[in-house]
Amino acid sequence: MPNALNYSLAPGCYIPESLNPQGYCSVTEVLQESCKKYADLPAFTSVGRTITYRELDEKSDQFAAYLQNHTDLKPGDRIAIQLPNVIQYPVVLFGAMKAGMVVVNTNPLYTPKELQHQFNDSGAKALVVFANMAHNVEKILANTSIKHLIITEIADFHSPVKRLLVNSVVKYVKKLVPDYHLPNALTLNEALAKGVGETVSEVDVNPESVAVLQYTGGTTGVAKGAMLTHANLISNMNQLGSRLTCIIDEGVEVYIAPLPLYHIYAFLIHGLTLLGRGSHTVLIPNPRDLPGFVKELKKWKFSGFVGLNTLFVGLCNREDFRQLDFSHLKLTCSGGMPLTHAAAEEWERVTGCKVVEGYGLTETSPVVSFNPIGKEQIGTIGVPVAETDIKIQDDEGNALPQGESGMLCVRGPQVMKGYWQREEATREIMTEDGFLITGDIAVQHLDGYLQIVDRAKDMIIVSGFNVYPTEVEDCLSSHPAILESAAIGVADDKTGESVKAFVVLKADVEALDRDELRRFCKENLAAYKVPKYIEIRKDLPKTNVGKVLRRALRD
Repeated sequence: MPNALNYSLAPGCYIPESLNPQGYCSVTEVLQESCKKYADLPAFTSVGRTITYRELDEKSDQFAAYLQNHTDLKPGDRIAIQLPNVIQYPVVLFGAMKAGMVVVNTNPLYTPKELQHQFNDSGAKALVVFANMAHNVEKILANTSIKHLIITEIADFHSPVKRLLVNSVVKYVKKLVPDYHLPNALTLNEALAKGVGETVSEVDVNPESVAVLQYTGGTTGVAKGAMLTHANLISNMNQLGSRLTCIIDEGVEVYIAPLPLYHIYAFLIHGLTLLGRGSHTVLIPNPRDLPGFVKELKKWKFSGFVGLNTLFVGLCNREDFRQLDFSHLKLTCSGGMPLTHAAAEEWERVTGCKVVEGYGLTETSPVVSFNPIGKEQIGTIGVPVAETDIKIQDDEGNALPQGESGMLCVRGPQVMKGYWQREEATREIMTEDGFLITGDIAVQHLDGYLQIVDRAKDMIIVSGFNVYPTEVEDCLSSHPAILESAAIGVADDKTGESVKAFVVLKADVEALDRDELRRFCKENLAAYKVPKYIEIRKDLPKTNVGKVLRRALRD
C-alpha cells in the first residue's frame, strides 16, 4: 500500500500501511472481523433492546440481501438513512454498505425543503426513515428520485408484544408520530424478512470507493456532500484508535452515545472505532430529554462518554446526574464545538474524569487532532493524529512558523475525496500540494499542541450542529416584510451559540411580529437554525462594495 507521503494519489484513495495493519480494504471488512471476533458480546443498545455483534451481522446481511435481490438498486447507488440513535441505524448502515450502496446520512430534524435538496443533490434512490419524520418525506417524495421507501418505528426490533405496546404508546399516547400516507412504503421488518436465508453477493469495493456522502454547508451555506471513502474512514478509525488504545480494553467497554450517529463525529467513534474494538455502545435517541437520559445512565456501569460542551453543562447542573456512580468512567471525549474551561472543570469535579478534546471537520472524516490521553491541555485541540500534516499559512498561502496564528490547513489520508459533483467547490478548498483549507484560524504552540483562536468562516455552531448565516439570511429575506438581513452567532450557556438575526424592514412596513417571523423560519429551517434573537435595525453595516460586515455586528 502507498504511504501517507505519496500525494500523487488523489485524496481519499490510499490507506497508509501504518494505519492498516489488518489490511482492510472496506468498512464492511472491519464489521465482519469484529462480528466474528466478538460475536456474543453486546454491540448496541437502545430503548431497552440490545443487539449482539452476531445479530448485527445477521440482520445487516438480511438488509443487504433485500437490497440486492428485491430492488433494482445497484452498487454505487445512494441510499439515504434518516434515523435517530436506534439500533436499526447500524443494521441499515452496514447492510447498505454490504450491498455496495453509498450511504447518505440525513438529519431527522431537516425540514421538507432541506430534505428535498439533499435527496436530489445526492441522487438518492432509496430512503430508510424513522416513522416520526415520515410526514415530512410525504410532502416532497414526488419531487425526488427515491423509488424505494422503508419506514421503521422506535421499537421495531423488540419482541412482538413489546413492539406493539411501545410503538402504540409513542404514536397514540405521546403523539410523537404525525399522520402520514405513504402507501408504497415497506416496513424495515418486512424488508429484513425478504432477505432471510438469501445470499449476499460480493461487490467490488476498494479503498477509494465512496462509502458515505456526509453533507455539510461549507462556507457558502449550500449543502454539499463530502465524499468519504472507505480509505478515509478506515484511516481515521485507526488514527483515533491509536490515541485511545491505552485506555480501551477490547470487548469490555461500555460507551454512552448521546450524539447522533448520522453526525460524522459519533459515526466515526461509535460506528467504527469502538465497534472495531468490541465495545458496547448505549445509544440515546433523545438526549434533550435530560431526566430520561439520566434515568438510562443509572442502568449502566459506563466506562466512556462521548459528548459536547452544552451536554456536559446541562448534565452537571442536574442533581440526579451528580448522584450517579462514575467509578467506572475513565474516558470522556469532547468534539463538535469548542470546550470551555468552565465546562471541563465542572465535568471533572462531578465525575472525576477529565475531558479529552479533539478537532475535526466533516471533510476530514472527521478527526484531525486529539489530546493525548494523560497529557490533556484544556483549551487546545491536542496534537495532529498519525500521518497527518498541518500547515498554518498567511493570507498569501505562505507557511507560518510555530507560535504564529494563521489559516489551519490539513493533509492526510482522512481528507475527503472531494465534494459530490462539485469540482469547483473542491478546488476552492484544496491547495495544489494536497492541503485542505479548514477555514479556522489556529496557532501551533512550540510543544506541538494546536489551538483554534478564531473562525474565518462565519459558521455558527448550535449544540454541535452547523448553521450557515447565508442559509438563515436567505430564509429571512424571503419574508415579505424584510428588506435585508444578516445572521451571526452569539454566546449561549445552553447551546454554545445561538442564532441572532438583524433585519431591516421594507419602507412600507411599520412593525414586525418577531414570533410570527420565527414561525415563518420554522417552515423552512431546522429548529436549531431558527433565530433565537431578532433585532430590527434601520440599516446594516457594510463594506464600500455593499457586503454586510458580520464582524461589525458581532462587535
